[in-house]
Amino acid sequence: MKYEKNCVKDIKIAYIGGGSRGWAWGFMSDLSLEESISGTVFLYDIDLPSAKANEIIGNKAARMEEARSQWNYVVSEDIDSALEGADFVIISITPGTILSFKEMRSDVHTPEKYGIYQSVGDTVGPGGLFRAMRVLPMYEGFADKIREHCPDAWVINYTNPMTLCTRILYERFPLIKAFGCCHEVFGTQKILAYALKEFCGITVDRRMIKTNVLGINHFTWIDRAEYQGRDLFPLYEKLVEKYGETGLEGVEKNHWANKEFTSGNKVKFDLFKRYGLIAAAGDRHLAEFCPPWYLKNPEVVASWGFMLTTVDKREQMLEERLKRSRALVSGEEAFKFQVTGEDGVYQIKALLGLEDFMCNVNLPNTGQIQGLPKGAVVESNAFFTRNRIIPVQAGRLPDPVNILVLRHVINQEMILKACVDRDYHQAFQAFCNDPLMTLDVRTAKTLFCEMIDHTKEFLPDYRW
Repeated sequence: MKYEKNCVKDIKIAYIGGGSRGWAWGFMSDLSLEESISGTVFLYDIDLPSAKANEIIGNKAARMEEARSQWNYVVSEDIDSALEGADFVIISITPGTILSFKEMRSDVHTPEKYGIYQSVGDTVGPGGLFRAMRVLPMYEGFADKIREHCPDAWVINYTNPMTLCTRILYERFPLIKAFGCCHEVFGTQKILAYALKEFCGITVDRRMIKTNVLGINHFTWIDRAEYQGRDLFPLYEKLVEKYGETGLEGVEKNHWANKEFTSGNKVKFDLFKRYGLIAAAGDRHLAEFCPPWYLKNPEVVASWGFMLTTVDKREQMLEERLKRSRALVSGEEAFKFQVTGEDGVYQIKALLGLEDFMCNVNLPNTGQIQGLPKGAVVESNAFFTRNRIIPVQAGRLPDPVNILVLRHVINQEMILKACVDRDYHQAFQAFCNDPLMTLDVRTAKTLFCEMIDHTKEFLPDYRW
């Protein structure tokens, strides 16, 4: 890297999962629109054709008139060359069959045959566990390669299950400088900004809303929220009173821009009425961390204003993104710059020493959240500055909420051990401990074995 006045040049970013259709394009846009940093992004993906397509798309975008900085995109055909000497490593992958949601189809839909419903299926519940069993061994390999080729790099994880993917990096390489990023809290900040506009006529960007975040990824909570020193909890309470029964939609632009992935926030509002804290993730994620209060069956789900994941829809959307990729490569469609609202570029700038930054992030618990085990990965605010991330002391969740969160923290540690040991027996214990698991133990074992059979190609070392 080369430091010049108010900018840093020749940054090397290694992007594992660089064939991504969608998120990668947003990252390219954010990088190109930031004047103070420039360099080279090395794209590595087991799906080499998709990485090569992104190389073409990225370099086309970088040469456009709207680009404010100079970035080059280069495909690496092996992970070693991608990582060698990297300053930052981005990991964003989908574990399973290339260009298919075959394994996710089992994660989500096989449990439905047994009366277990999941609204996402990538973090907790049966689907989250099996996704972890596939991806954590891969992350052990990533950690080994990072230790070998770029031990001082900052590693940004975007892959789900976020908590376990970040946790395994530290388990494998304790000195790694890794953190996990998720945009779920942003949506809640937008809802708080909406409350300010609705009840006070004040329009603000969500970044102006200051929140104290504590919990674990996709099951985060806010116990303080303010705007310019004003407590926003009374406004949020008014919002809940007004929309708690009917729901509130359209507050934020959904990441997928699709009805199937939005909600009316009725789960979030119900949890506020129960516990007096703001549940800070989207309803589809929050519902999976609770007993099947909101996921008992499709009729109950519909009554709470959200929809179950359909893998058919995900496959349809993948085909649409592949079509767009071909259009961007051929020039039939021009690349469009758009600020994503993600924090990645701000975090990179702060770690380079250009501009300090505060945001919610997933890190091992060193005491920033009381009442949760040390070493477990938790989500709270942290202060980003030159080559340092300093977790903010977030406090402790009230016991009724902490009990819900702690159950998952302990179970995730069990899943971690099962994946490290490649042990089906330990994994089955964690499978049965999840609050969505309402089956008797014999039926649970049948479901577990059926799900193993559907994804065994990616579980070659696991044994009973």
